[in-house]
Amino acid sequence: MIVAGEASGDLHASKLVKALRELSPDSEPIFFGSAGERMRQAGVEAVVRADDLSIVGLPEIGRALPMFLRAFRALKHAAAGRRPDVVVLVDFPDFNLKLAKALKRQGFRIVYYISPQLWAWRGYRIRTVRRYVDLVISILPFEKDWYAHRGLDQVEYVGSPLAREVHATEDKSAFATRHALDPEKPIVALLPGSRHKEIVRILPVMLAAAADMLRSESSIQFVVALGSQKNLADARSAIASAADAGAHLDGKLTVVQGETFNALNASDAAAVASGTATLETAIIGTPMAIVYKTSSLNYRLLRPLIDVDHFGLINLIAGQRIAAELIQDDFTARSLAGELFKLLEPAENQRVRGQLRIASDKLGHGGASRRAALLILDLIEPSDESK
Repeated sequence: MIVAGEASGDLHASKLVKALRELSPDSEPIFFGSAGERMRQAGVEAVVRADDLSIVGLPEIGRALPMFLRAFRALKHAAAGRRPDVVVLVDFPDFNLKLAKALKRQGFRIVYYISPQLWAWRGYRIRTVRRYVDLVISILPFEKDWYAHRGLDQVEYVGSPLAREVHATEDKSAFATRHALDPEKPIVALLPGSRHKEIVRILPVMLAAAADMLRSESSIQFVVALGSQKNLADARSAIASAADAGAHLDGKLTVVQGETFNALNASDAAAVASGTATLETAIIGTPMAIVYKTSSLNYRLLRPLIDVDHFGLINLIAGQRIAAELIQDDFTARSLAGELFKLLEPAENQRVRGQLRIASDKLGHGGASRRAALLILDLIEPSDESK
């Protein structure tokens, strides 16, 4: 049984499922649980559709509570009826930690893949992990030591599934030619996130910053990189609203879908919504400003619970502020335009690219999904070496 609840978890889980199949050539593993589009494509039976669970913000989650309760009960019922050899919970901690508790009490072996970010906020939940999780599989280099210092040793670090899997498939010139861009002029990528509320709140500020920059430097070209077709309507709405508000972006703004890595590779700088995309951008090597904005209520409720020096994952891994972080009230058109102009300066651009290479190297060198699969198979049936 495998349970994911967000787009990044769905991606990582799909790669894990493929690795488990490849490592079990003499059997036909059966996978079921909470599955997004990529997991379903990998052959996971969707007892629950993970697409429906990807909601941000406490008020929004509160309104969707009946849906979450139905999903929780459906997964508990499926586990009780089908008795999986192991339950793999992927990220999504508010839901999955409760599920771990319920299913461990029924006698299931529990693996947590993509460790919940207890080091960032609500660290007291380590008690739940200690009692109800048999194995934590970490993808960030500092997490195993963090757990060890708190007396929890059932943690294995496998590296990031993104390492060696994030790469462009065409060079800047080819991307620019295909999208009628000039490779000799600056290109800035705008990554506003994948959720509806993220695009609604973040993309308008990005577009206003682009308009501000064009008033000073008309040669800059902007590429809005969307993860999928479902984000297109939200992006078009934001672009239309920006035009109505007087933003002059005609001929300077290109929208692409499913081409994020190529867009980043072709760009001189980027504005990136905080999350997994900051790691992807770092691996590609594009200097970035990390941004985020949620509702005022969400921010007031959540900010006191966050206990880290940096919001951006790549900054946490680097142990320093490589990328500027513009969060909530600090995220304005003016502040973003200023940071992007700074990153477009040749000397600063090269300096940041060097720092990103060093930081992204800490994510490992590929094979994370296979290593995670081996750990899970060994938990189900220990090898002679681990007995």
